[in-house]
Amino acid sequence: MTFSLQSPAFQQGREIPSVHTCEGEDASPPLAWSGAPAGTKSLALIVDDPDAPDPKAPKMTWVHWVLYGLPATSTGLPGAVASKELPAGTREGVNDWKRTGYGGPCPPIGRHRYFFKLYALDTVLPDLGSPTKPKLEQAMEGHVLAKAELMGTYQKQR
Repeated sequence: MTFSLQSPAFQQGREIPSVHTCEGEDASPPLAWSGAPAGTKSLALIVDDPDAPDPKAPKMTWVHWVLYGLPATSTGLPGAVASKELPAGTREGVNDWKRTGYGGPCPPIGRHRYFFKLYALDTVLPDLGSPTKPKLEQAMEGHVLAKAELMGTYQKQR
């Protein structure tokens, strides 16, 4: 079975509903995954936008959500998941708004792509505090068994 990530809220390459953006409730979309490889001890999730600030002239990747320590037995996250509702053992990193938790799409110009990247790890990472994406990626180095990805797009309506 292939390691896969999907959302009942949007399909691969399609628009993320506004309820999951700064123009809506800024609520995380529901996510479901399956097929984690044998030997998976934990999962990590990074959501980012490589098109910031302008998809025609991207200058940076904006990080929207950082989670690690998700149990290997977990199969998804509900929509609008709050910190206290995350699976036991899950830890939160810091996004580019300098806070933990999900920050939805809020592109200043144009249609941006948002990558939900789920990593199957052969270890349970230690408590890294509230790591940034680069700190988490550094801790995951050499421990990634598989990666599943879901990409959605968004362009502001107003």
